[in-house]
Amino acid sequence: MKPVLIHTHFHHRKTGVTKSIENVLPFFNKNFETYVYGNTIDGNFIKSSQLKKILFSDRKIIVHCHRNNEIIRTLFLRFLGAKFKLIATRHSATKPSKMTSFLLKKVDKVITLIPSMSQNLGIKNDLVFHGVNVEEFLPNHIKTIPEIIQKNIILCAGRVRKTKGQLVLLEAASILKKHQDWALVIVGKVDKPEFLRELKGISQNHSIENQVYFIDETREIIGYYQAAKIAVVPSFSEGFSLVTAEAMSCECTVIATKNVGVHNDLISHEKNGYLFEAGNILALQNLLLEVISNRLPLLGKEARIEILKNWSAEKEAIELMKIYESN
Repeated sequence: MKPVLIHTHFHHRKTGVTKSIENVLPFFNKNFETYVYGNTIDGNFIKSSQLKKILFSDRKIIVHCHRNNEIIRTLFLRFLGAKFKLIATRHSATKPSKMTSFLLKKVDKVITLIPSMSQNLGIKNDLVFHGVNVEEFLPNHIKTIPEIIQKNIILCAGRVRKTKGQLVLLEAASILKKHQDWALVIVGKVDKPEFLRELKGISQNHSIENQVYFIDETREIIGYYQAAKIAVVPSFSEGFSLVTAEAMSCECTVIATKNVGVHNDLISHEKNGYLFEAGNILALQNLLLEVISNRLPLLGKEARIEILKNWSAEKEAIELMKIYESN
């Protein structure tokens, strides 16, 4: 009988964490009887009654949590007598709170996503990079977005907040005024309406408001990657930066910030993408201008080769299974 693997997910909406779990789930089925427990996630779902029946059985069980509320629930079941191996992934690059540190010390194995997170956590952990579902995040160069009238798209995907660098991007995008066949498309959930108003104000100040599109968070993000020639990831901070890897898998030419998340691991400057210092408007502006003017090459094909070689979801799943099966 296969051991049981349960990934928990208690969150009111689908996020990058959700996608990272969904990416690897299919690869576990050969070695594990795999389930998901919680909400807003696709997978082999089990109810609370089924969960308790499994956890209080004599089977070999691994539970993998991703947020504090999930760890608390599973630790309570362990307190009641359930026996299982408890794994937790730390998805944030920020310093953990006292509560988070306390909970992580209670689990059997902690997983981190990037070297700096691993080194600074202060708790023994295993580093496992995220991977992309390369069979889903495919290039499609004839893809278009009907509501965008410009021929060429620069994409910025992810949460719309100051730490994600959209202010820097909008200032750099002032060059689009002289390149009317290019559009900037910002896709993601807006944290604060006043920040969105500030971004729209910048586009108006630069007279590019007809070339800048704001799209709400969507599960159809692959189509936007496929339609874009360039993807910009101007973040000041990232837990991992799955967006960068997904865009590369779809053959976008990615321009991303140095020393943020895994940008430097994913991107070799001028070989499979471009890097610039976080917050440096002029550096980003110059890179955008050089690429859209064809003075620097599009590097989408090279980007996908890097993902296929080193950053697939299958590779991530293999590394996770080593931890699941370890003592």
